[in-house]
Amino acid sequence: MRSSRCAARSGFPPVIPRPTRSARRARSGARQAGSSDHVRVPRSFAFVDLSGFTRFTDLHGDDEAVAVLSQFRAAVRAIASDVGVRVAKWLGDGAMFVGTDAFSLVEAIVSLQEHLSDEGLLPVRAGIASGNVILFEGDDYTGNAVNLAARLCDRAAPFEVLATVEIAESLPDDVDARPIGDVEILGFAAPVRVVRLTRTPRPDAAAEVLASA
Repeated sequence: MRSSRCAARSGFPPVIPRPTRSARRARSGARQAGSSDHVRVPRSFAFVDLSGFTRFTDLHGDDEAVAVLSQFRAAVRAIASDVGVRVAKWLGDGAMFVGTDAFSLVEAIVSLQEHLSDEGLLPVRAGIASGNVILFEGDDYTGNAVNLAARLCDRAAPFEVLATVEIAESLPDDVDARPIGDVEILGFAAPVRVVRLTRTPRPDAAAEVLASA
């Protein structure tokens, strides 16, 4: 049975230990509104998980596993920084991303997937969702969008990116959303309409392959 590591969010330290300036402003605004520790904000979330990491560790040992994990985290940091999203938490052999818009978050996830594949590393699976959530104590989030992104990550197969249908409204031009129907998600009363995200080949990419043949 597939583990639910994407959904096991609590207990991991945030990558950025201190609240950002915007988070501190949000907390200040919440206090003025009568709430001292939380504010509701729109955010997009993604969870990613290295598929097969436990098996890889068993076969190749701890040192090789740490090397793979280091490469994974370096790629996550670089891509998140380049695209403009934040790594909110490390989740063992996975990570939680947060962004203010779905477009950038999707770009980060599909770019990470491609990079790891090109480097011959373990495949990743991912889940993405957006919505209004509570920013709690300046650096943590709680809400349905967080939980849903984690559950979609749990359901995804290796190399697969699953997202709510709303994410399909804000995609990079070269990313395709293919409907897979209404899906029963653990912890959610109603089925969720889900799409599978894939990067579509660039027209010039085929020309480059033919030219080099």
